This record gives sequence, structure tokens and C-alpha cells, in this order.
Amino acid sequence: MQISCRDGEFHLSSGGMSYIFALDGRGAPRHIHFGAALSPDSSYRHLLRLVERPFSIGSMESAGWECPTIGRGDFRIPALEIEAADGSGVLDLLYAGHRVIEGKPPIPGLPATYAETEDEALTLELCLRDAVSGLELYINYSIFEGTSLLVRSSRVCNRGRGALSLNSAMSAVLELPDPDYELGTLSGAWARERHFVRRRLAPGLQGISSRRGASGHQHNPFLLLSRPGATETEGECIGVSLVYSGCFTAEVEVHSHGTCRARIGIDPADFRWQLGPGQEFATPEAVLVYSARGLGELSETYNSFYRSNLALGYWRDRHRPVLFNSWEAAYFDFTENDLVGMAEGAAALGAELFVLDDGWFGLRDDDSSSLGDWACNLSKLPGGLAGLARALGGLGLGFGLWVEPEMVSQKSQLFEAHPDWVIGVPGRPRSEGRNQLVLDLSRPEVVDHLYGVFHGILSSASISYLKWDMNRHISEAYSAALPPGRQGEFFHRYMLGLYALLGRLVEAFPELLIESCSGGGGRFDPGLLPFASQAWTSDDSDAIERLSIQAGTSLVYPLSSMGAHVSAVPNHQLGRSASLDTRGAVAFFGVLGYELDPRKLSEEDRRGVAAQIAFYKEHRQLFQFGRFLRLRSTWEGDGNEAAWMVVSEDRREAVVASFRILGRPNPASLRLGLRGLDPGLLYRVSPLPAEGSLSSAALIAGAGSPDVVQRENAGLRRGDELEVIGLLLSGEGAFDPPAGDFSSRLFLLEAVFGH
Repeated sequence: MQISCRDGEFHLSSGGMSYIFALDGRGAPRHIHFGAALSPDSSYRHLLRLVERPFSIGSMESAGWECPTIGRGDFRIPALEIEAADGSGVLDLLYAGHRVIEGKPPIPGLPATYAETEDEALTLELCLRDAVSGLELYINYSIFEGTSLLVRSSRVCNRGRGALSLNSAMSAVLELPDPDYELGTLSGAWARERHFVRRRLAPGLQGISSRRGASGHQHNPFLLLSRPGATETEGECIGVSLVYSGCFTAEVEVHSHGTCRARIGIDPADFRWQLGPGQEFATPEAVLVYSARGLGELSETYNSFYRSNLALGYWRDRHRPVLFNSWEAAYFDFTENDLVGMAEGAAALGAELFVLDDGWFGLRDDDSSSLGDWACNLSKLPGGLAGLARALGGLGLGFGLWVEPEMVSQKSQLFEAHPDWVIGVPGRPRSEGRNQLVLDLSRPEVVDHLYGVFHGILSSASISYLKWDMNRHISEAYSAALPPGRQGEFFHRYMLGLYALLGRLVEAFPELLIESCSGGGGRFDPGLLPFASQAWTSDDSDAIERLSIQAGTSLVYPLSSMGAHVSAVPNHQLGRSASLDTRGAVAFFGVLGYELDPRKLSEEDRRGVAAQIAFYKEHRQLFQFGRFLRLRSTWEGDGNEAAWMVVSEDRREAVVASFRILGRPNPASLRLGLRGLDPGLLYRVSPLPAEGSLSSAALIAGAGSPDVVQRENAGLRRGDELEVIGLLLSGEGAFDPPAGDFSSRLFLLEAVFGH
């Protein structure tokens, strides 16, 4: 890890990555390189090609910029746009100084990555100044020891005498010398979030965005630029991720002269920020990752970094509890006796936490009323939240609670008392989604009210977990507390209010586990990880759909952040019926939970769920904090196969899962090469039996009647054989029953000591 600054040339290097830029003859910073590591002892200024082309304004569209602006001849997408008091938007940002800081400074009011010790990171702070307007721009570049990533953010300061309007302020812009990349995004919709989509870059502008007031189900704030044909293990890849939960844009522009520019930041479409003299604006930060060895290395970098340097607090490194959630078991229709009965069944199966979902407050018998009136419905819960918490505690269970603090129903006491606290344009109807409106968290008094309400709830009973939901996006974006000229600040001020509310609650209740949710995965982004160590990955808990959702999510986010539940069949979102084994195998790769009524399980399924929970607990450290590897993904080949594995840090233990969506007659022999093992170690391979216990003892003993896959794989295998030759997955014998549709296989690998 090193930052060198010599003769106007800046070189940041860490892990296998270098980031280089240099000042041109006028003092403007020009980008040179982001990618594979280069020697920090050499100069690369000669790579700057300041070329004037026909119909160009000097060299403005040749060599890249660290902070491109508009109005001076660079006609590509900018990093920064302003409007000065005289109506002009021209900036000429020139070098005004720099300093190197040990560690990584926080960003006031915003979530950010961090260094646990000062020697873990180095930060370059570059100061640029526009002499005419008095605007100063501070760009922070942080690198971390042994990691091929760069964290970038900016701070815009008005040092002039007049007001400025900040119309666009990107968190990062990245210049690349050629457009020979595929653009990858995590895209979808409600119940099918974060599917991995790839397409070749083409001339012009391409990208994704959200104007919803949240990152959204449709697109995640992340771009992947990978060389054509890049795989999990081969090919150059660049990731660009935004630590933010609100409106964003992430774009790439391919220029006519064979270069391309990527940018990511707050979406400028609905953004205008007024900067008076002496005022500042800080952007969210972007995390740029470089990989020379494919998607797998890029994912592992993001997973490890976000798990250790973004997630915060008590739960960051602690085992997350196995939970049962009441939603799909009862929806709004329950009594206290129902809940205690479900909890008794869950406790008997080995659960550690029972979560009461929607319907516990106000007059909430459906979704048409009571949001905002967070008083317990005593007709449903005669003992109140405290009484239910005591009953659960007596069963050895923690108590979790669903809440939706940002929302209000028109049929509520809160709306009647404070209609001005609701987002909406005066004189225009307010659109409802799920029969609800959105509270204006840009107003400090609304944040204070919500903090008081939920501080009271959390103080009233032994509540160890909150599921923090947001079931609609923002329309008619307007705050009654902002003057007309500042309405463009609303969306960002809303996010600052949300982060402030979450931060205050986490500070007051440091051992509270928060799981973020927005109709499932509609706000699954890096910005919430410092407050909510995990997120509900999707409302769709169907195991087969989750193969694409969880694999796509894993490109950026660690398994410890993914709520992954086993639900009843037929599945409530798709009507599909997958076996309990397959539902469990998928849900193991995340934070395990259940969305069903344990009282309605057959005796066979009760034994199966108990075995799943016992197996998961036994290997929980591995599933939640191990190294995750995608061996096959539904976005590869014909999409019919998927395979995952997790490996312990010391490479002595692993669990491998393979999945087949549709069965095929007389299948060809198929082998699965593993990764991440120690090639010199001897591993005991224990295939999970088709029936019976999932305990390690039963696996090793080979419980159940083995089929060909179990017979061929069970035994001692060296790591190099498992990686080069692999496991046999199919090729059923004449007398072995077919696996059928939606099938799965699970293997436990344990190093044999003394070999």
C-alpha cells in the first residue's frame, strides 16, 4: 500500500492495483490508469495523450479527467455541474494542494467504509479550485492494505461570495482507454431482484438509474465492466459500487474516439443543492474494485471488504440467529395464542428467534390502515409486546418485530394530527401505494418523532431484532418544510434523515439486530449495511428463483448480509413446490430462517427442518462468514445448473451444493470442479444422504440408502483431485431413481488431520 506524489504525478497502489493521474501543463488533473499494478518507482506521464481532433475544443476530449465538468469543450457526461449566480455553469478546476492522511476519514451524515486502524488505509485528499467562482473541490481517494480497491468521494465547498446551485455531483468518474468491455448490472423487479445481466458496450450512453427515492428492486447501485468472455476465474473486471440507498445513476459513455467514461453517484435528474457562501456538500462514496482473475476475485474483494469495513457494530462478526417469521404463516390473522403456538413449534425445531411481522399494532387487520400508530393491538396481544416477549423468552427464543417507520396510512391518528408531515405537492392529490403514504424524513421533527416512538417500543419489551420495511417508493416528491428553490434537495435530505434515525437507534440499542427490507430486496444496497447487518434479500423465497437472486447478490454482498428463508410449498409467490432438501440447501447460503407455520408441518418435515437447523448451526461460521464461491450460475450455459460452495479461512472445511432446475432423462455424467481448497490436503467427502439426519455423524456414517452420486463421491479425496477432476453430479445407474425437477446435492468436506 503506497501513495506517491512526485512532480505533479500521483500513484496509488495496493494489492494488485494501481490508480494513476497527473497534472497537465495548466494544473488540471488528468487520469492515466486504473487497473493492474505498475511499478511505483516509474513515471507514466508519457501516457497522457493531449490530442486535438477535428471539431474538438483543444484536447478537452482526449486524455481523461479526474473531475470532468461542462462548458469548456468536454461534451461527455460530467462529474460536476453547477449554476453560478450569473447563470453560468463553467468551471476550470485546477490543482490547489494535496495531503496524504493515514487511515480513512468518515463522511459526516453519510454511511462510509472505514479503517479499523490507521495503518490499514491511506487517503489522498486532492484540492482543486475554480478561481472565478471560488468553488473548491476536495476529492478523497482511499486505498486499503493488500486489497485491489479504491474508495472515492468528493466534498464541494463554496468559498466565493455568491450562492451556487450544485446540479450534479458524482461520487466517482472513471476513464478507460478502450470500450472493449461487457457491461454487467444487477437488475430485475419485485420478487426477482438482482439478476445478473450482461451486454456489450456500444457507442453512446448506457446505464441504469433510480428516481424512486430508494435504490429499488429494478437496479442495484453497481456496475461491472468485464472483458468479453470473462469467467469466474479468468478475465479483467472492474466493479463500481455506490454506498448509498437513494436515487442514483450509474452510466458508461463510449466516445467516438474509442475511449469510455463511467460515472456513479446521486441521480442528477431530481437533484439541485443550494450552496451559500461557506457551505459544503459531501457526496456518498464509491468503491472501485479491480480484478485480473475474473468475477470470482472481484466478488471476494467486495464481500470481504463490505463485511469487515462497512458493516458495523455488535453483529458484524457475530453469528446471526436462526429465525421463524410469522408473515407467510399467518399474515394479519393471528392471536397471541397462535403466535405462542407457532413459537413453541419453532423452538422445538431448534429456532433461536421468533419474528412477529405486520398486523400487531393499531387497527391493523389488513394493509389499509394504522401505519404510524405504533401502539400494540391489545385485542390480538392482551399481554402487549412485553407479555409476548416474556412468553418467547420462556421458550428460549429471542423476540423480533416487523416495523415500517417511514410510512403512514391515511386511516391513522398520526395522519390526522400531522398531514403536513406527509410527502406531497400542495394542491395535488397524493398517490398511494399499498394504501400508504411516505413520511417526510427530510424534516428533523419527523425524525425526532419516529426516534421517540421506536425508542419507546424497544424500551418497553425485550426486543432483539427489527425487520425495517419500506413498502412503497416516493411519488409527488415535495417537502412542505423546504422553500420552492430548495425542493431539489428533498430526496437527499430524506436519505440523510433516514441515516440519522437509524444511527440514533443503533447508538441507543447497540445489540439490536436490524434487518433492512423494502418489499423484499427493494433497498438492498451498501448504504444500509452500517446500520442493518443483514437484509431481506427478496420477498420471493422460492428456492429456484433464489438461485439467480442470491448468486447475483453475491457479486457484491457477503452471505452474512443475505436473509435466506425456507418457506412453505406451494410457494406463495410462484406456486412452485421444491423439496425441503432443496429449499434448505439454497437457504443455507445466507442467514437461515423459515417463513411457515411449524404446526402445519408433517412429522417427516419436522424431522427434516430440525435436522437442517442443527446442521446449519454446526456450520454457521462457515455459511455466514466463509469464502463463497460460485462454481456454476444460472446465467451460464443453458441456465439449468447452479453450484455453490463455502470454504473456511483455513481451507480445512467446505460445504458444496449443486442444483438442477429441470430433470433430464438418462443424463450424461457431469463433474463439478471445486475451488478454494488446499491441493495438498486430504479431505473426507460426505455426501448428504437422500433421507435422514443432516448431522455430521450421520453424514460420515453414510446414513440412508446411497445412490450412485453418494457411492462415487464418498470417501477420502485430495484437494487437487477435487479441484481438477471434481465431484460426480449425475449419471444415474439403471436402478437408481431419477432425481427429478428442482433437485439438489449437498456435500460436506472436512480435512483429515495427520495427512
